[in-house]
Amino acid sequence: MKDYKTEDIRNVVLIGHGGTGKTTLAEAMLFASGAINRLGRVEEGTTTSDFDPDEIKRTISINLALLPCEWENKKINVVDAPGYADFTGEMKAAIHAADAAVVLVDASAGVEVGTEHCWAFADEASLPRAVLIDRMDRENADFAQALSQVQSFFGKKCVALQIPVGAQSSFSGVVDVLAMKAYSGEKGTEGAVPDSLSDQAARHREQLVEAVAETDDELLTKYLDGTELTAEELTRGLRTGIASGAVVPVLVAAAAKNIGTAQLLDVLANDFPSPKDRPPIKAKNASTGQEEDVNADPAGPLAALVFKTTADPYVGKLTYLRVYSGVLKGDSSAWNSNKAAAERIGQLFVVRGKAQEPVPQLVAGDIGALAKLAETSTGDTLATKERPLILPPITFPAPAYSAAVHPKTKADLDKMGNALNRIIEEDPTLRVRRDADTNETILSGLGEPHLEVTVEKIQRKFGVGLELTTPKVPYKETITAPSTSEYTHKKQTGGHGQYARVAIKLEPLPRGSGFQFEDKVVGGAVPKTYIPAVEKGVSEAMREGVIARYPLVDVKVTLYDGKEHPVDSSEMAFKLAGSAALRQGVNQGKPILVEPIVNLRVTVPEANTGDAMGDLNSKRAKVLGISPQDGYSVIEAQVPLAEVQHYATDLRSITQGRGHYALEFDHYEEVPAHLAQKIIDKAKEDAKAS
Repeated sequence: MKDYKTEDIRNVVLIGHGGTGKTTLAEAMLFASGAINRLGRVEEGTTTSDFDPDEIKRTISINLALLPCEWENKKINVVDAPGYADFTGEMKAAIHAADAAVVLVDASAGVEVGTEHCWAFADEASLPRAVLIDRMDRENADFAQALSQVQSFFGKKCVALQIPVGAQSSFSGVVDVLAMKAYSGEKGTEGAVPDSLSDQAARHREQLVEAVAETDDELLTKYLDGTELTAEELTRGLRTGIASGAVVPVLVAAAAKNIGTAQLLDVLANDFPSPKDRPPIKAKNASTGQEEDVNADPAGPLAALVFKTTADPYVGKLTYLRVYSGVLKGDSSAWNSNKAAAERIGQLFVVRGKAQEPVPQLVAGDIGALAKLAETSTGDTLATKERPLILPPITFPAPAYSAAVHPKTKADLDKMGNALNRIIEEDPTLRVRRDADTNETILSGLGEPHLEVTVEKIQRKFGVGLELTTPKVPYKETITAPSTSEYTHKKQTGGHGQYARVAIKLEPLPRGSGFQFEDKVVGGAVPKTYIPAVEKGVSEAMREGVIARYPLVDVKVTLYDGKEHPVDSSEMAFKLAGSAALRQGVNQGKPILVEPIVNLRVTVPEANTGDAMGDLNSKRAKVLGISPQDGYSVIEAQVPLAEVQHYATDLRSITQGRGHYALEFDHYEEVPAHLAQKIIDKAKEDAKAS
């Protein structure tokens, strides 16, 4: 691939609902541009972008893929992004690396929930975009209905730049309503607009011209005066409108048949913004703390953002980056401004799927990769030590689903920690933590399929076998009534024996108070040297309750009396006596089981509010309030953690994927008696089994 100037580069991300044909379109773009000589198929696992074994197995995109191609002396860096909600992190990274987006809409399904989500992400990034109504060759394909839905959801700025020639099995080409020309078949043979479409094309052209005219005061004045706008004026106005987001052209294709692909590439090359056309990015100078504008200028200071990292057991770490300013040269050095660390830059690559082509440098606006960086991770900026710029990082979605992860074998246990750390470096939407209460390793991600794919990836890449289970709920035990307990530990085995007597008082404390120990011994009944041993014994016994072996909390223990033996007493004896006295006292203190309660904030479309409320009521939730917010309802509730272990799946089902939620721990409450008994019985069964 030849060298391209910044103004001749286009960075375009393909986004849309899962299964709308983004990967098939990317394959068609590569084929039409001559980057590949054979069209691969998703169903056969032969596409350039879906090369990961998990993608081939599931026939869906899981990772973003870089797919550069050349068209009309322009380099188009196509970024194929996953559409499924579980892999939103990859979509957000892909959007961050792009200058514009093509939003795919299925001609038969219309606007779907994933279309809404990716549109909102593109709005967040202020990306210019086009809509491609794809799969016009499919049964029930309806361009007029799909266009109407697009305009209903996203506004009248979405105007047809192309209309289809035929539909379903008779779909054969597209009409460019601006040029009023038809392009037929896979080769896009140019011809006149069919008579049957001339009125429709004229109507759509008028709407497009009006939208273009509104982007410029001078053009609008001419348009309102009834003066015909020239082709040059319309082309310039279209480019301006797309770049500003005032115009969203709607295009047409059947990517599987490679019809409309060349015309899409024409629009991307000729009408979409280059990196130079995009507004400057605000970067922070780590040395001065000041904000600076970063423009796509090869002569500017180096600033390159890492938007993806992959871990390969053979090659090592592969870092994908976008150069926003300056030139990144191979066999050089750079400064990681986030980590304040120097990095050795080795060989640079242009990546197409899994293929890597070495290049000497990457100019401002270009996208590429390099291997074996020591310190750099996703979200970091590579710059110079003299001007350590930090570009805005990618905002990844917070995890919404958690599972406990267990090694399959002892050998897997030894390697589990390292494998999890490496996979988190690759996927910033994952989190790993150790739950001290349940002694489980908790893996959190965006959904159940996300975690399943992660575990399979760990097995394949690092040879570590892991299993996922529902996390244990960190129940606790406490007492509800004061009690006293006396216990004498006495053991005679010949020679020195063991003797210690302690008397303690137990009192329940308010929720969240923890454990308190107080010494009220008078007259030296228990020598001062042994009191820490009593406290240690009591504290250790708190780790395991008496009704279901869950930790004891919110108890005050007062040591008020005891007795020593001049020969047989020891720290160990008083520690054992303290432990036994506590267990005895808890049994007399009317012990109960308490469970974690979380604050839940659920955002659902207004139409789903009733169903969401009904579901929460079935989960023992206490709804604190509901407030409207831009067509959505925000429900604030408190709910037992045990009831929302699989809430990500439940909410997705209730709202068809349109709802989202956040939760955080708030406090502990008593478990209702009928449920407590089931938990106690289960704990006893588990104890016997172990």
